[in-house]
Amino acid sequence: MDISVVIPLYNEEESLPELAEWINTVMVHNGFSFEAIFVDDGSNDSSWNVITALADKYNWVKGIRFRRNYGKSAALNEGFKATEGDVVITMDADLQDSPEEIPELYRLIKEEKYDLISGYKQKRYDPLSKTIPTRLFNWTTRKMSGINNLHDFNCGLKSYRNDVVKNIEVYGEMHRYIPVIAKWAGFKKIGELVVHHQPRKYGK
Repeated sequence: MDISVVIPLYNEEESLPELAEWINTVMVHNGFSFEAIFVDDGSNDSSWNVITALADKYNWVKGIRFRRNYGKSAALNEGFKATEGDVVITMDADLQDSPEEIPELYRLIKEEKYDLISGYKQKRYDPLSKTIPTRLFNWTTRKMSGINNLHDFNCGLKSYRNDVVKNIEVYGEMHRYIPVIAKWAGFKKIGELVVHHQPRKYGK
């Protein structure tokens, strides 16, 4: 299998059908063999019902459901365990990450032989209350980790060689530091791709 897409989510019932259709369009157009693992992190809306309906519609949809909200790190960690694709791509479920980025994220891993590619949203549609702390976080993490070529450690849109996700453990709030964890695990070819940040369409 070429690609596993891991999508952690919490209360995203409105965005999921559109996201699944978008992923399907991109994957089919590019001829990828793929799966998408939707990890419902204890949603209290109808997200799980939507996922089960999508699994009936698309044979590439898989679902993991938490009985309560454990957080993004736990959702990613369980999703990583379930992946079968040569390349693993993570993205958020809120449509702010574009599936159109998937082909290039895949190419950089397969052809350029990167271990991990982190998205960089140069233009963000977030309030200053979010962007200013993010800039401080990224500056501090660059200094601490020595990974000086990344501008956005916490971007949800990333791609990995499968053996990277099988050899790291993500817990607590450590999803913010996945490139650092990967480096500590011996995966040192870490790169960056400028990606588009979409305005949020549903929810908050």
